[in-house]
Amino acid sequence: MEKRVMSKEYLLENRDEILKQYTGSARKFQRKGYLTKKERKVLGIGKDQGRAIAYNIRIAPRKVAVVVNLIKGKSLDEAYAILQYTPKAASPVLTKLLKSAEANAVNNNSLSRDQLYVADCYANPGPVLKRIIPRARGSAARIHKRTSHVTLVLKEKK
Repeated sequence: MEKRVMSKEYLLENRDEILKQYTGSARKFQRKGYLTKKERKVLGIGKDQGRAIAYNIRIAPRKVAVVVNLIKGKSLDEAYAILQYTPKAASPVLTKLLKSAEANAVNNNSLSRDQLYVADCYANPGPVLKRIIPRARGSAARIHKRTSHVTLVLKEKK
């Protein structure tokens, strides 16, 4: 059960067939393995988007998700406006992430800034920082400091 390494020539000759196999819906046990970074580059996968990820943000994921749901599916300028006037702790973090994803889309993938919109944005839980504090009668209690990993993807409107 070892992964077969595909050559560049093979990837270019069978591009449509490979893309169909890897993007088609299948059951979990019938799915193909993941493509390597080199194979994705040859096939041109991921060149239609700008992506930015922020790790270990010191805000709980459920609090970030409130702001994330406001900007999902909105155009770039509209998302900036929403984040500017939303009084939540996650707004400055998401604004910074949006700027980074925009720069990645425009500079790395040559996408037009006017056509960009927030295609996907989500917050996953990160590591929980636990602090132990003293309590009454010599006991102790934990305080959970929750963190999150936030991912933002920009795509061009067709």
